[in-house]
Amino acid sequence: MPTILTGGCQCGAVRYRLKTPPHEVSVCFCRMCQKAAGSYFGAFASSRIGDVEWTRGRPAIFNSSEVAERGFCRDCGTPLTFSYPSLGSLSVSVGSLDDAAAFQPSHAYSIEGRPAWFDELCRLEGSRTEDDIAPGLPEYRSRQHPDHDT
Repeated sequence: MPTILTGGCQCGAVRYRLKTPPHEVSVCFCRMCQKAAGSYFGAFASSRIGDVEWTRGRPAIFNSSEVAERGFCRDCGTPLTFSYPSLGSLSVSVGSLDDAAAFQPSHAYSIEGRPAWFDELCRLEGSRTEDDIAPGLPEYRSRQHPDHDT
């Protein structure tokens, strides 16, 4: 387990630090999380609002319901948080953690939204990132912020 838990958005405009490890890591298949993550599910590391320290910038907020809000980078659009502010909870998106694989999910929410074929994903044939870069793109360089504070 990392001793310093940090994360941020794709462009680096928003960075954070978790003061304590998350008390739960989960995935959610509800339609709202699917839309917010742009994927089949949202993955979140749950903390308390006071356990998340913004070290660079702050997320923009979208009130996705009467009780919940979602934070994102207004520059690059990276989904960063899910929160029930009245309960004092703030979950960061697992993909925004610098070490996204540091914590294994322990629960799945809204499983009625999980696609019937979902278990087949890990059995798909695959390829490595460097094998998929089209020939003729020698100047290909990522503009993504590195997975550490700079």
